[in-house]
Amino acid sequence: MLAWTVYISFLSALGCFLVPKERPDLSRRLALAGTIAAAVVGLICAILYAPVDGNPIVDTVKASWIPSLGIQYYLAADGISVVMVVLTGIASVAAVLFSWNIEDRANEFFGFFLTLIGGVYGVFISFDLFLLFVFYEIAIIPKYFLIAIWGSTRKSYGAMKIVLYSFIGSALALIGIMAAFVVSGAHSFELQQLIQHPYTPEFQRWAFPVTFIGFVILAGMWPFHTWAPTGHVAAPTGASMLLAGVVMKLGAYGALRVPMTLFPMGATIWREELALLAAISIVAGALVALVQSDFKFIIGYSSVSHMGFVLLGLLATTETGLSGAVLQMFSHGILAGLLFAVVGRMVYARTHTRELSQLDGMDLGRKLPFAATVFLIAALASVGLPGFSGFVAELHVITGAWSSFSYTAIMAGIGIVIGVAYSLRALLTVFWPSNQGCPPLRHEPLPAITAQEKIGSVLLIGTSLIIGIYPRLILDLVVPSLHSPLLEPLIGSVAGTQ
Repeated sequence: MLAWTVYISFLSALGCFLVPKERPDLSRRLALAGTIAAAVVGLICAILYAPVDGNPIVDTVKASWIPSLGIQYYLAADGISVVMVVLTGIASVAAVLFSWNIEDRANEFFGFFLTLIGGVYGVFISFDLFLLFVFYEIAIIPKYFLIAIWGSTRKSYGAMKIVLYSFIGSALALIGIMAAFVVSGAHSFELQQLIQHPYTPEFQRWAFPVTFIGFVILAGMWPFHTWAPTGHVAAPTGASMLLAGVVMKLGAYGALRVPMTLFPMGATIWREELALLAAISIVAGALVALVQSDFKFIIGYSSVSHMGFVLLGLLATTETGLSGAVLQMFSHGILAGLLFAVVGRMVYARTHTRELSQLDGMDLGRKLPFAATVFLIAALASVGLPGFSGFVAELHVITGAWSSFSYTAIMAGIGIVIGVAYSLRALLTVFWPSNQGCPPLRHEPLPAITAQEKIGSVLLIGTSLIIGIYPRLILDLVVPSLHSPLLEPLIGSVAGTQ
């Protein structure tokens, strides 16, 4: 049943492409119906998910695809996959709601939008690594068109930079996948077969960092992160929400699913150096966000900082750290999407500026009280306000990192403090300003927040609040999967060195 998340998305994309350009309303409704349907399927599968005979991997579809190369059309899921599918469903529904203003070539916009979503679903439930790579590429290509056609602020440059970084990362990831296939002598790209081969420490010493870096380029790890803020700023609001909400998660998920699973000894060898890079991502992203003058660049760099928590949790390679990484993927996907929605749709679409110096004095706290309230909640939740998903996620990551590399946990704590600073700076400047130097034109009434924007905001805030109050909804799915045959060698190899 989980495979229908992919099929519904692609069929909805095809339907949108076939809608006449003169009917943007029909394209929007079809996109919303498609994303809701896929989200409901994913949520039902999460509720019904149960390991079979103790094995957390539940098969969905398994058929021969290219038998001469041992490639199968193999879709399955464990608890981690199910969590990421639910995240994709929620984020995609919200992104459609915040894209309700798209009029120009709306059929093509939502066609590319849903194609990207279908690729993302496919990555999260592919257990044949060649198939995973195919879906990974399908998710990358529509990003270029979404940004290059409907974007702003050097949109061609931003779109090309994302694609170039993504394809370089994909090439490195493919090298690692193909090397594992050839060295193992296996006749299949099926993950559960490839992990049975005892790859030598010498092989894992180079294969792990090549494959890991290939994936985490898309996750925005420092110093490979510069595409992310540029792409976020150039992208239209809905595409920014997807980019931060689910596309960056493909890199982190791929790093966990492929190199950390196939090459656990390589992870043990390199994890401290890479964990330091993750910690630098947290601090550097926060520091750069602190000095930005563009409202959207602040959120773009904050996204790099918060993805650093995901990577740090992965590289802690403890149960607490890994479960925290998945929690942070989910939490960041929800909250970063909400922040981009406030900046891009609620503020920029109405004021036509993102410069703090120009927003200062517009009295947006009074003119757009709903936007001010949502930004306040989202900003505080993202930096760890208790009761929201960000708090429990970052607590798990820092606890896991402390038991592995205490100095990285301290760096992460510093990043949180800086995060509070840049969040408050943006909040006070944009919504409760000094009222200095405000041109009279800016005091004109602004369009009211739409029903779609309110529904999308409530959906995302409610999701973060539910997970923050009861994180077991995710942890009960994730933790058993960490003790599956796929990830036990990773946790075991690290535990043996401590």
